[in-house]
Amino acid sequence: MLASSKIAQRSSTELGHLIAGYRLCARSEGKSKNTIDIVTNSVSYFEGFLRSEGLPTDVGQIGLKEIRAFILYLQQKRCFSNHPFSRPQERGLSSYTINCYLRSIRAFWSWLVADEIIRDNPFPKVKLPKPIKKVIPTFSETQILQLISVIDTSTLEGYRNYAIILTLLDTALRVSELTGVKMDDLWLDDGLLKVMGKGGKERHVPIGAEVQRILWRYINRYRPQPLNPNFDFLFLTKDVRKLTKGRIEIMMLGYGEKAGIKGVRVSPHTLRHTAAVNFLRNRGDVFSLQRLLGHSSLEMTRHYCELADVDVKKAHLTASPVDNLGFRAR
Repeated sequence: MLASSKIAQRSSTELGHLIAGYRLCARSEGKSKNTIDIVTNSVSYFEGFLRSEGLPTDVGQIGLKEIRAFILYLQQKRCFSNHPFSRPQERGLSSYTINCYLRSIRAFWSWLVADEIIRDNPFPKVKLPKPIKKVIPTFSETQILQLISVIDTSTLEGYRNYAIILTLLDTALRVSELTGVKMDDLWLDDGLLKVMGKGGKERHVPIGAEVQRILWRYINRYRPQPLNPNFDFLFLTKDVRKLTKGRIEIMMLGYGEKAGIKGVRVSPHTLRHTAAVNFLRNRGDVFSLQRLLGHSSLEMTRHYCELADVDVKKAHLTASPVDNLGFRAR
């Protein structure tokens, strides 16, 4: 009797039971921790909704009805409702947030089919709500100069932060990629960084002459020397620890407040957006930008081609179809 109950437990098709299985398989396939967390958190949220509504949580019984009910729930939900620390807001979830939840759950269902846990996948029959396309937020040139002007570059931490901000701006790296760079990954004379991107994909990213000079100065004058030669990350804390993504985000927020920057989120990701858009403004091509950003598809990179109206106006000054006809209007 005990053996049969163990077999029943192992063959359970309840959502809560299968989440751990997905996490294990995703890790073995080399998926990033962030991707795995997004999928598992989304599926757990879906499971909580199903339980609260008295709907089935067995994956063999979940179909179009349950998925569509969840979509309606997300569309009607107020921001931060049921949040333990934040007050509910009048605005609803953004279309991007809703789409992210559903794409993550769809990825989980694809795994269920691939692992032969279920045969039929209801998601191909579901039309996911498309997120509203918004103008990508970027720093203006004035805001960038304001940001770096408040950094005290005479100190170890100040010059390190100065080097971090300008490296992110020059390379369009994800902050998680930058924190993983080791000294052996930096080829200063060649102007190249080797970074580990999403999905365990390595790529070489070029750096400009100014950032080469700044990194040389940081390494030779300000970077602390680690006692353990194996702990050789490029950017270190004052007490010789690896700099984390969170610390860089907090550092940038502090500089943003000090500089009085308004209207744009002061974050490493905004630097990535700014770098990508400025690369195109400075006549870089979209194929080179794709490689720089580490995007797996050109479609992801094309979003940066949709520049602000002011950029369209500037381009129109030289590319106006009528102005370039070569005739004088009557």
